[in-house]
Amino acid sequence: MILRCSALLMLLMLLPVSAQAVVFRASIDESVWEMETSRFFCRLSQAVPAFGRAVFEHEAGERLRFELRPTQKYQLDGEARLIARASPWQPGVAPVNLGRVEISTESGGFSLGSELANAMLVALHKGMTPTFASDEWFDTNEPVEVGISAANFQSAYDDYLGCLTTLLPVNYRQVARTAVLFPSAAWRLSDATRERLGLIALYVKTDDSVKSIYVDGHSDNYGRRLLNRDLSKKRAEEVTRYLVSQGIPEDMITTRYHGERYPVVPNTSAENRARNRRVAIRLERE
Repeated sequence: MILRCSALLMLLMLLPVSAQAVVFRASIDESVWEMETSRFFCRLSQAVPAFGRAVFEHEAGERLRFELRPTQKYQLDGEARLIARASPWQPGVAPVNLGRVEISTESGGFSLGSELANAMLVALHKGMTPTFASDEWFDTNEPVEVGISAANFQSAYDDYLGCLTTLLPVNYRQVARTAVLFPSAAWRLSDATRERLGLIALYVKTDDSVKSIYVDGHSDNYGRRLLNRDLSKKRAEEVTRYLVSQGIPEDMITTRYHGERYPVVPNTSAENRARNRRVAIRLERE
């Protein structure tokens, strides 16, 4: 009996939506939404039987993205249409065209930005089935559709919304290399610099893989070299003091100062000199 049911489910999955299309979509019983949560990302995904996995991911400091990850390459090629179709329990509901997507030649799937990803979530919230339709399956003349089932979506979506409230405001890429700038002859921290350093400190205190912080002070070449070196020292030490005040262990931080020796651009204009009056903060993971 179980074998007959499994065979029937597979047959139903492959039944055409139109006269010829092959369809991959989880049945109501197969529709399982999985949540992975942390302060660094919220990931909501569903297995598409016999095809692959559909993944919504919202990384800290970034916008929502969607990926379709096929188990086998070359199932899809070229371009696909994204359509919100009525689910089996929505007779009479008209489909909605959401857009077109380019299929990756490397993965055979695709990654969508926040606009289409959010449109898919809206469709799922309404109980509809976001569906990717392509004219060729495995380089054949068979049309194919890959649907994301809305069954059991609502409770998972509630968990996803809860996860969003716990995300950090930044991710590692956004804070791993930071430069804060200073006015000429100044070393005190501006409000904007304090805010940026506060984000760095918050991230470091959350990510246990960050083991070291390097703080390097610099100056432009205006004035005497020894005075510039002393100025870069004051800037670096001011940044280090603030990070420590935000709860970063002092032994994590290596503070250095270089004066005018390492400009990022030639000191040939006021704009360039402003870029060279900086403290660079670098995070290193284990």
